[in-house]
Amino acid sequence: MSFSLPIDAVLPQVIAALREQGRVVLEAPPGAGKTTRVPLAMRDAGLTTGTILMLEPRRLAARAAAERMAATLGEKPGETVGYRVRGASAVSKKTRIEVVTEGILTRMLQSAPDLPGVGAVIFDEFHERTLNADLGLALCLEVAGALRDDLMLVAMSATLDAGPVAKLMNAPIVTSEGRSFPVQTRWLDRPLGKVRFENAVADLTLKALQEAPGSALVFLPGEGEIRRVEALLKPQLPEDCVLSPLFGAMDFKAQRAAIAPAPKGRKVVLATSIAETSLTIDGITIVVDAGRARRAVFDPGSGMSRLITERVTRAEATQRAGRAGRIEPGVAYRMWTKGEDGALAAYPPAEIEAGDLTGLALELALWGAEADALSFVTPPHEGRLAEAQSVLRMLDALDRNGRITEHGRGLAALPLHPRLAHMVAKGGPRAPQLAALLAERDPLRGAGVDLTLRMDVISGKRKDPNAHAPTVARIRQEAKRLARGQASRGQNSLGVLAALAYPDRIGLRRKGEAPRYVLSGGKGAVVPDNDPLAAMRLIVATDLDGDPREARIRQAAILTEAELRHGFSTQILWEDVCEWSRREGRVLTRSQERFGALVLNDRNWTDAPSDDVARAMLDGVRQTGLLPSPAARRFLARARLMGPEFPDFSDVHLMDTLEDWLLPHLIGVRSTADWKAYDILPALKARLDWDATRHLDTVAPSHFETPLGRRVTIDYAGAQPAISLRLQELFGVTRHPKVAGVPVQITLLSPAQRPVQVTTDLPGFWQTSYADVRKDMRGRYPRHPWPEDPTQADPTLRAKPRGT
Repeated sequence: MSFSLPIDAVLPQVIAALREQGRVVLEAPPGAGKTTRVPLAMRDAGLTTGTILMLEPRRLAARAAAERMAATLGEKPGETVGYRVRGASAVSKKTRIEVVTEGILTRMLQSAPDLPGVGAVIFDEFHERTLNADLGLALCLEVAGALRDDLMLVAMSATLDAGPVAKLMNAPIVTSEGRSFPVQTRWLDRPLGKVRFENAVADLTLKALQEAPGSALVFLPGEGEIRRVEALLKPQLPEDCVLSPLFGAMDFKAQRAAIAPAPKGRKVVLATSIAETSLTIDGITIVVDAGRARRAVFDPGSGMSRLITERVTRAEATQRAGRAGRIEPGVAYRMWTKGEDGALAAYPPAEIEAGDLTGLALELALWGAEADALSFVTPPHEGRLAEAQSVLRMLDALDRNGRITEHGRGLAALPLHPRLAHMVAKGGPRAPQLAALLAERDPLRGAGVDLTLRMDVISGKRKDPNAHAPTVARIRQEAKRLARGQASRGQNSLGVLAALAYPDRIGLRRKGEAPRYVLSGGKGAVVPDNDPLAAMRLIVATDLDGDPREARIRQAAILTEAELRHGFSTQILWEDVCEWSRREGRVLTRSQERFGALVLNDRNWTDAPSDDVARAMLDGVRQTGLLPSPAARRFLARARLMGPEFPDFSDVHLMDTLEDWLLPHLIGVRSTADWKAYDILPALKARLDWDATRHLDTVAPSHFETPLGRRVTIDYAGAQPAISLRLQELFGVTRHPKVAGVPVQITLLSPAQRPVQVTTDLPGFWQTSYADVRKDMRGRYPRHPWPEDPTQADPTLRAKPRGT
């Protein structure tokens, strides 16, 4: 090795840890040289006679690492150092260090769990925490514990939270300090404000090129942003600057050209996160970080993944800045302020936390282990894993007990998402082409929803000037690879093929709501109004934006009802449905022919059991509330005055227990109108037995009995119980009435039934205010008695005869 790198100082520690424990976690900053130095040092130390397998998260990084190590040895890839990635390999009998993408390790483990011929596995850039890396480490740990105690394991990263990984591996941590060369960080003076994102990136890039020497690497979230910034920069760059896009969907030759040194002058590479790790782009001394990252987030409720763009984390920003110091001192420009830097999250979420777990669930079933039996850095969420297993059962990859089927084993062998693998296995000669198309980016963006438009371009039936030629070429190449060894079956329509992969995304157009669809999985989706597919009754949605309320369909295929019935005959069933309709405000009783959530035929169910109707009506009650009559409200108020030992009559408890107390009384109620006319008082009273009813009537009676024996309704609606009655009717009463220990509020009325006094202390009223009331009332109502001492008078409602 002709030049020194920071990693060289700690290589003896790495080798010693592997000799003693067979495992190590290596922290090394970007540019330290871990990717190319560690495997060669392990080989030179003679730690193992087996192959050293190094995993990389991306194909470009895998090939680049292998080529650099081979060049260090003065060889070509395929001799001492080789690589294997999807669609390409360079290995031979001489190969002792093999750089592979992470999925290849999973296939090797599943086919031969003891990894014959492999002496060590290195997980490079483990901080990216891809599903394959997490699964690969978990499987290797089990293999090392049960079958191969000699298998060496290394986890390497520049920005890894090393503690949890080291604890899981029971391995020491070795840290390499410092970069190859110092990198100066420059932040914005003030926040961007309302400046358009792409314009801000272009301006910052031009500023960086003016202030610093060398070529620049500009980090952007995706291809769209790359193309827009490219268009802005082209007319403004100096003549000696070459623009080079770099993103995952490019073909390998274009990617290689982007990382190659500029033939003359300077280079500006506009890249996605593909350039964050394991790549040395010659001549780069400037990094411009736009501060955005694009991630796939899976929604298990809808079964859809969507791409979101969000702020980078501190770990990602550190990784990106390190690209400027790989070959000489550099400068990293960050498109945010130093104050905003502190608000960044520490690390990005692991794919196992945010991604689709269907592939992981299939691999676990093939391995024959439950997730909790393996050692994951971050265990998969139980609910989301269960959703993934449900998808696999839908695809016949798992049986009812969760065990993998023969069909599932076949799906695991295909380098595709299980949905697409199922389609390829079952769909016939057009399936590989459609699978390759659905696994790639859309080659005809903005061309409409119909998949036929894309398939005709891929198959060569039509030409479209707007088609993205490199993507079309990749799809054709991948389709040929997938078709090898696949059995040729009868020709199926695109709709049938799409339904094989997405049986839960078959859409039925809603009546009167074109172009809205209900999907067989239960979610809603919409086709753009002006799209020809908006008129179709049945479609299969293959690409949606993941909106949780109503997803927008970006790609779909037409499906006929005959095709649906032929392909899913065993799943189309007649069901009697008794349910509350929020829209119509009544219980609907229908007999429906259903496929999942789709209603293919619907007719009236005339003899629905009354119990079923009543149970469905409970949903209407939950929607509208209890609506108690005045008498029921008074009963509830009385019951709520009772102590904690009395049954709970709170609204919350009553709504939570409708099935217990209301359901038996709902016979004949089936609409909002019926419910508004219904009196719940008998059902409320039925909650109390004879003793409880007697206790309620004693402590909180419904009526107050006057000295004349007249029953006056007690109003419990206010802050305290209340009654209203003629003042003369209380003559002789010297003790104030109470209910549940609370004084009753008495409104004393004149003979004309007008209030003259409100009191909660009747004896006090007789002693004080009554004299003034008597003086006023005697003149107004001379025929009614107004004794000087009301406590000694007899109660009465009579008036003196006229003339007396």
